[in-house]
Order: sequence, then C-alpha cells, then structure tokens
Amino acid sequence: MGSNDFITLFFLVAAVLIFLQLRSVLGRRTGNEKPPFDPFSAREAGKAPASDDGKVVTLPRREVSDEDRFAEIDAVAKPGTSANDGLRQLLKADPSFQPREFLNGARMAYEMIVMAFADGDRKSLKNLLSKEVYEGFDAAISDRESRGEVVKSTFVGIDKADITQASVRGNEEQVTVRIVSQLISATYDKSGAVIDGDQEAVAEVIDIWTFARDVRSRDPNWKLVATESEQ
Repeated sequence: MGSNDFITLFFLVAAVLIFLQLRSVLGRRTGNEKPPFDPFSAREAGKAPASDDGKVVTLPRREVSDEDRFAEIDAVAKPGTSANDGLRQLLKADPSFQPREFLNGARMAYEMIVMAFADGDRKSLKNLLSKEVYEGFDAAISDRESRGEVVKSTFVGIDKADITQASVRGNEEQVTVRIVSQLISATYDKSGAVIDGDQEAVAEVIDIWTFARDVRSRDPNWKLVATESEQ
C-alpha cells in the first residue's frame, strides 16, 4: 500500500470515529425537546419574554376589576343609555371585550371596506363582510362594472365613531357603530365623464354599521353584518 493510500485510509477512519462520537452526543434525548409545532393549537396569551440568559422573566400583572371595565364602557357610551346597558351585558358574557379597542378596529375596518368597495376589491371585502352583506356589495360592483363605470375615492378621515347599540344573541355578539367620515368620491362613466359625486369636494358621510362575531368560531374577527346610511 502506497503512502497516499495510507493517508486516505487514516482520514477515513478518523472521520468515522468523529461521526460516531457526535452521534452519541447529538442523538441523546434530554426530555426537554420542544413538541412538534401545531398551527391549530391555542396560542399562548400574554407569554412573558425571555432574558438574555434564556430564562423567563416574570412580569407583574395588573388585574382589571369589573369596576375598571365598566368605567371604560361609561367612557364610550353615556350611562343610562341603551348602548351602555348593552355593552355591560356584552362584557358580562365576554370579559375579554374592550370597547376602545373595538372602536379602533371598527374605524380601521370602515376605511378598508369603503376603499375596497370603491376599488372593486372583492378579496378584501370577503374577509371583512358577512356572506349576506358581501353578496350585496358584489352585486353592486358587478352592476357598476357592466356599465363600464369607475369609482375614484380618497378617504379623508373619520370625524367621529360612537357605539349606539350592543347585544348578545345566543353565541353571537353584535355592536352597532355610527360613523361620521369625510370622503372625496366621484363615479365616472366609460367615456370618463363624472356622473355622480364630485372629484374635488369633500363630502360628509354618516353610516350606521353593525359588526358581529360568533364566540364559538375559530375566527375571532368581527365582520360587518348590516349597513345603513343616515340621511
């Protein structure tokens, strides 16, 4: 056997020995392995962050009392009104409900829906609307498209958003919001002429929208279930 063959054999034996040593270490189970990721398992809410050394840091938690929750309701709906009574009923059934966060979400959803309708964005609308409301919006978009009309809108902003009603019906929570917004909108025919609205004027729009969610559903998002325009 030549010197080159001897050197090759030496490195081969060394590689096998190193592999066996690594396998004996890496192949051991310590009992601390993480289970396989399950995308359908419940998410851990409020998980404490880890410090630099990998240990979990326990943060002090502030318990929110019923008095604090009802005070938040009183801040968004005048005490003694049907809206306040309905929100209190909803909060008793669902302690996780937060009126201020809901209103922030409703404002964002309103802008997204208004602009998606103007743009004919059915995909976005389908995620935000109930089946019945989506069918109405889809029919209006199809009718507009059949005539070759185009809507161009600029969303200026929301002046006011107030909860006017709230209720719990079986497993469904419903909240109605009165929204006052500012919008620039104009509809153009196939020739490019303005046939409705004004391409420069800011118009005040008042809508009354009802959002709902099924507490049993794996989808926790609210969806628009009814619309009404205030004259």
